[in-house]
Amino acid sequence: MSKETATQFDQAIALCREVFVKKHHDYGSAWRILRQTSITDQIFIKAKRIKSIEEKGVQKVDEAVDNEYIGIINYCIMALIQLQKGADENAMHMDGTEVEGLFDREVELTRSLMFDKNHDYGEAWRDMRISTFTDLIMMKLMRIKQIEDLGGHTLISEGVDANFRDIINYSIFALIRLAEENESAHRN
Repeated sequence: MSKETATQFDQAIALCREVFVKKHHDYGSAWRILRQTSITDQIFIKAKRIKSIEEKGVQKVDEAVDNEYIGIINYCIMALIQLQKGADENAMHMDGTEVEGLFDREVELTRSLMFDKNHDYGEAWRDMRISTFTDLIMMKLMRIKQIEDLGGHTLISEGVDANFRDIINYSIFALIRLAEENESAHRN
């Protein structure tokens, strides 16, 4: 794992955390009412928009694709928290410190997974196209939907939590690559 990747991961997550905390301030923990399948569908909508923009080459809504990846990451973290706690209509007023602690816990587990995989794969993601990350996210979402439709029961496959963690990491990689492309464009 390169020091650069660790720094870039931390910078991307810091941005996601900032958005997460500010939205918690504005909305509370209203997302705790969502069933697991509804969170999956929210992630799907964001990934579908990214793919549509990539395929069409233009967008009509003036919201950066970066924000969609941030949304995907934050919804995945919500999904991971919901997997532990379950949907709860009465948890709309969770303490900010508790929510931030749960966010940080999920990030640390996901970061550790990314470091392990990145070691084994030799940072292959740096040579991948951003559109491939989008496709991989869509594939992972299709897997999650299938597992959810099976009631969470799999015969051989990893569970939805591993798929959500992979989606977070693919989204982080996309954010890193987009930032690098923007930086390169500003230099030229």
